[in-house]
Order: sequence, then structure tokens, then C-alpha cells
Amino acid sequence: MAASSRSGVSGKLWLLACIVVVAIALYTAGWFYAASVLKEQTLALLGSQRDKGVSAECSEADYRGYPFRIGLFCSKVSVDDQVNGISATFGALRSAAQVYNPGHIVWELDSPVEIRTGHGLSVSTSWENFQSSLVTRLRGVERASTVIENSKTSVVSSATGQAVDISAAHTEIHLRQNGSDLDAAITLENTDTTMKDMPQILPSLTANADVTLVGRAGMIDGSDPNGVVLYDTEGELRSFSADLGQGRVITISGPFSFDERGYLSGKLKFRIEQVDGWRNSLTEAFPDIAPMLDTAANMLSALGGGRSASLDLTINRGKVFAGGFIPIGEIPPI
Repeated sequence: MAASSRSGVSGKLWLLACIVVVAIALYTAGWFYAASVLKEQTLALLGSQRDKGVSAECSEADYRGYPFRIGLFCSKVSVDDQVNGISATFGALRSAAQVYNPGHIVWELDSPVEIRTGHGLSVSTSWENFQSSLVTRLRGVERASTVIENSKTSVVSSATGQAVDISAAHTEIHLRQNGSDLDAAITLENTDTTMKDMPQILPSLTANADVTLVGRAGMIDGSDPNGVVLYDTEGELRSFSADLGQGRVITISGPFSFDERGYLSGKLKFRIEQVDGWRNSLTEAFPDIAPMLDTAANMLSALGGGRSASLDLTINRGKVFAGGFIPIGEIPPI
């Protein structure tokens, strides 16, 4: 090969190398610039609701993931809604999105979580693993999915002094914007519930809920002016089921609403399979009310004509009526 030919090839290689170096330098500068802008926007977004009485903080906010990912990291997350009297603190947050697909975000959150409400309700939750993903569009978050393993939740009411502990081996939460409405599907597997100074209420159960909240699509990404509270909210419970195994299943469906004070109203269809099985399980947990449970089971069996029963429930501001006129209990405000 002639010297001039070798010189020409060498020059092209040097030009290619320079182009690669410049491209890498521009990409690196662009990534760190995008990270700094996202960090500023995130902090601004967290503080943008202060005029509405809502403040949020991402402690030690930082963006990481260079070169192919970009994600927000916080050592601690806290939210304070002074208008609705709700405050919450969370553990460390880690998130990531591929540079070529920034609209798909995966994130992890550490426990514990502490939530307090103005109604005297305190909720504390811990877990072994929390993973979630978001799909965003120009209008905000379009879909979100969350999987939680081995969660333990304690709910305490200062008003009643009652404490309830709930644990679940596996939890899934799926949220989706449906126009202006919010669709939610929730699954709890191998769930145990206990109350203070009482034995376990029921055997381990699996629960599923499929619900739509009218006009609350913004709850999925925090753009809803009412935040995450359910006051003045109506919706449709397409299905709720609780399965104790051995055919012992309860299903509930129907429209519902919460008023401005958090009281529940609605017209729900209630169905219970294996009435005797449920009675036996509840009798073991509450032996003192066994006669009342026997009476209720006999009534349900008579209504259903056997081992299963269906019943229409009317709830008027927390007061529960069977068949629309027989009072059977009361539900406190949320």
C-alpha cells in the first residue's frame, strides 16, 4: 500500500475517533444537564402545592444512572397535607428509567411508612420488598403497578382505642387513568387480621377488589386538587371478594360515595357462600356472640334458601341497613 493511501486511512480513523469522542462528550453533558434540570423540576414540583396546603420533601435528592439510565434517589420522602389533616413519611426512594424510554419508570421504596390523619387514625406499614412501575404520557401518569412482599400494617384509632394488625404475603395494586376516572385493582394474598387483645379474627384469606373512582384520575400522579383523600368522592365497586378457602367466599358490588365528612353511603349487593362455614369461623374468633351469629346465619340461610345467601345492603352516611330498612350496624367515617 502506498504511503498516501495509508495516510488517507489513518486520517479517516482519526476523524471517526474524534466524532465518537465529541458524541460521547455531548451525550455526557446532555445527561448531566437533563439530570440537573429534572432535579430542579422535581424539587419545584414537590413545593408547588404549598399554596394549597400540601408540602412534600425528597431528602438528599439526587439523580443517578449514567450512562444509560436516569433516576431519582431520595434518602427519605415526607408529605404533609394541612388542609385534610394527613401527614406521611416514607423510607428511601430509588427510581430509574432508560434514556431511550424515559416514560417508563421503575422504582423501589423502603419501609417503614407512617401515616396520620386528623381523625386520629395512625397507620404504620413495613415490608420486605416494594417494587413499582409507572407509564407516563404528556398529561401525566397513565398507568401504575405495584408489588409488595410480606407487608405488615398496624392501624390504631385514638378515638376508639382500637388497634388492628394486618399482614399479607403478597400484594398487588394496579391503577389506570380511564378518561377522568381512576380504575383500581387490588389483590391481597394470605392475609391475616388481628385486633388488640383478641385472637386472630379469621383464617388467612385472599381478597380482590376492582373499583372505579369517578373524576379522580389525578390521584395516580398527584395532580388531583383533592390529593388522595376520598371526601366528596363517588365510585363503582365492580367487585370485592374475600376467600377463606373451602368455598367460603363473600362478594360485594355496587355504587358508593363518601361525603365531605368521610361518611360512606351506597347500595351494595352482598353474597355469601358457605354460610355455615363463615359462622363457624366467626364463632371461633368471637365465642361471646355465638348465639347472635347463629341467628344471623339462620336468617341468611333462609334468605338464600340454603348454604348461600344474597342480600341488598343500603348504607346511609355510615348506617348500614339490610333490605333497605333493617339496621344492622354502623361504619365510622374515614
